[in-house]
Amino acid sequence: MHATKALAEAERLMTVCNSCRYCEGLCAVFPAMEMRRSFADADLNYLANLCHSCGACFIDCQFSPPHEFNVNVPQNLAEVRAQSYGAYAWPIALPEVFARNGLVVALVAAVSVAAFILGFVAFGNPQALYASGGETGAFYRLMPHNTMAALFGLVFLYAVLALVMGARTFWVSTRNVGAPRLKPGDVWQALRDAASLRYLDGAGAGCYVEEDAGPDRRRLYHHLTFYGFLLCFAATCVATLYHYLLQREAPYPWYDLPVVLGILGGIGLVIGPMGLRTEMTRRDPALTDPASAGMQNAFLAMLWLTGATGLMLILLRNTSAMGLVLAAHLGVVFALFATMPYGKFVHGIYRTLALVRYAAEKRYMDEHGVSE
Repeated sequence: MHATKALAEAERLMTVCNSCRYCEGLCAVFPAMEMRRSFADADLNYLANLCHSCGACFIDCQFSPPHEFNVNVPQNLAEVRAQSYGAYAWPIALPEVFARNGLVVALVAAVSVAAFILGFVAFGNPQALYASGGETGAFYRLMPHNTMAALFGLVFLYAVLALVMGARTFWVSTRNVGAPRLKPGDVWQALRDAASLRYLDGAGAGCYVEEDAGPDRRRLYHHLTFYGFLLCFAATCVATLYHYLLQREAPYPWYDLPVVLGILGGIGLVIGPMGLRTEMTRRDPALTDPASAGMQNAFLAMLWLTGATGLMLILLRNTSAMGLVLAAHLGVVFALFATMPYGKFVHGIYRTLALVRYAAEKRYMDEHGVSE
């Protein structure tokens, strides 16, 4: 018995695919599948998170719809993958957040922005909210730095704890009896595969969108989004070092390292999510899971708002709009951190862990000359 209908269907599909094996060269999913003779829920969740949803197997499969076998691996694994986020969520009382993710994210974002505006007024005065803020330390005229750092420190630490606990549960549950011991090379290989989105091209054929829809640019937009996020995080880390080690207070000149990193990261977070959203509308509906669309849209919207409000803050920090834009930016970032463990962000963590496990399994099979 399986926990959900999607998992039961995934077992049926993997049984069919394990008998056929026509698609074994397309990505990591099918070689990993061939290493198994039965499929527990944890195995299916592992395979689902290995899947990059390129759609190549759907096109190549002789049993895909309208065949009576109705083999649609990308759509089914997308459904299983989305459900796995809730299955491994921490605390265990919060998986339902995934089911209503779009609404939850919107509410948290709206409340967070409003709270920061009210907080600025409470800590200062209404006039300060509309005062120009180009001089050093202007941001902290609206809210003390220690208060701001404490708020974001707490929500960030909670997000990290929740993500680590969920990742630990995923890793432990997907570990097979007799699984090979990890080696540093396995982790390095998985990080390379994740960073380059190696399995997003269907063994070189590219991602399938729909007939005559043109090339899929998901790899480009994924990279812009991911590395844009990392650049923004790096900008925050550098600014923190400036503040505590060099006693230099924000805002910084436009040519200073935190601002340069923030501008580059903001551009990535504006272009990348917009591009991914466009590609979502172009994809063949037969390859997607409609139930997870709200979660994906909410995550892309939060990333886009993070980048857009950050760029606006840089452009308008010398104007009377600085206070409102800063409140909006901090509110959006706070909401992003608060909802991070309960949205699409977790897919990057689980997929990387799945790639680590696959790298270890593949290395073991190659070392021992074992055929699937």
